[in-house]
Amino acid sequence: MGALGSVLFLFLLVGVPIGIALSGATAVMVLFDDFLTFNTLFDAFFSFLTKYTLIAIPFFIYAGFLMEKTGLVGGLFRFADSLVGWIPGGFAYATLVVAVLFGAISGSSTAMAAALSVIAYPELIKRGYPVWMSAGLIASAGGIALLIPPSVTLILFGILTESSIIELFFAGMIPGLMLATSDALIIFGVSLFIKLPRKKFEIKEVGRTIIEAYPGILMPVIVLGGLYGGVFTPTEAGAVACAYAMIYGLIAKRKEFIKEIGPTTLRTLNLTAIVFFLLGCVGVFQFYLANMGWPQMIADWVGSLGLSQTGFLFVLLATLLALSTVLTGVAVLVLTVPIYFPVALALGVDPIHLGILTALCIEIGGVIPPVGLNLFAVSGVTKVPLTTVIKGSFPYCISDTVVLILVTLFPALALYVPNLLVVSNF
Repeated sequence: MGALGSVLFLFLLVGVPIGIALSGATAVMVLFDDFLTFNTLFDAFFSFLTKYTLIAIPFFIYAGFLMEKTGLVGGLFRFADSLVGWIPGGFAYATLVVAVLFGAISGSSTAMAAALSVIAYPELIKRGYPVWMSAGLIASAGGIALLIPPSVTLILFGILTESSIIELFFAGMIPGLMLATSDALIIFGVSLFIKLPRKKFEIKEVGRTIIEAYPGILMPVIVLGGLYGGVFTPTEAGAVACAYAMIYGLIAKRKEFIKEIGPTTLRTLNLTAIVFFLLGCVGVFQFYLANMGWPQMIADWVGSLGLSQTGFLFVLLATLLALSTVLTGVAVLVLTVPIYFPVALALGVDPIHLGILTALCIEIGGVIPPVGLNLFAVSGVTKVPLTTVIKGSFPYCISDTVVLILVTLFPALALYVPNLLVVSNF
């Protein structure tokens, strides 16, 4: 194990991409292990990619990109603004509301941060919100997509650990809403010191904008309702979301939308290829670890330390947050899950609870410099200096960390909804 770890660390140190580092380090072991061959590694790579649930990833990515092109997010903003725009700092709250709604459409933290940067940031500045607050809010709000189903991060975790993706989806609901609430409290605190603008409440505007926004609100209702009702699997839910997005785009935008289908499909294929290559490399890495019996050895070693479940979780979460400062969220996921998951199971940690904690760490990592993708997404789109985005996102990073600690100490926050759904089915 020392040789594999040393080679992997060396690859990462010199900047080798995470997927190549994982598979490359395993390939080096062919020189030292008589039972390991390159053909075996190729078989492990493609065998891992034959998992049926993997198809859900490109479906949900494609659906999110398609809905982004329809102007649906703008409709959600106008509806949210009509509801809460009369409160001091109302449009900031509206941004959070859209983050929750659009998170259930895109499932991608960085995609949502980029979309909000295009639509919400100019309006926030136009209404007199500080640049640092606007950029920081958007960077942090993007992370809510990692918890609100359908979440690509939770799908990946479910595939890597063979956990129930449906249970992971529903487990992310309360923590996701807690993130939105904690961000709302930060806005409220800023409102005490800054006279944030507001608008007059008009019930007619609410009625007008809800008609425009209802297609976007209806999509997660269909997807989650179908999952809970047993109408379709997570993979089929991805196909339904994709079909819904396509039909809506053709009705709403027609010829303009048809022109966007090609570039949007290419964008989806590009991102899917990257994710699938990473997963194939993880399959190679997992295969070697499992056949060498290292997960059990690590579990036995951790067990000998006498750590409690809570103690282990805090050590793990600190490690994940530290890795998030130098690696992207997907890289952290594929690099660490094969190692820590068997250990957590040996200590009796609930896999669904563990998946939500992992997603929360990756969400916070999205706004931790120097690699936080949400920071770069917002800075790149808005042209706001990265240091300003970091300054604005710092308070939200603190509040999100509080949510992480609460969910760690009180697993019921993550497990209540999936347990309730399981009980109601009997």
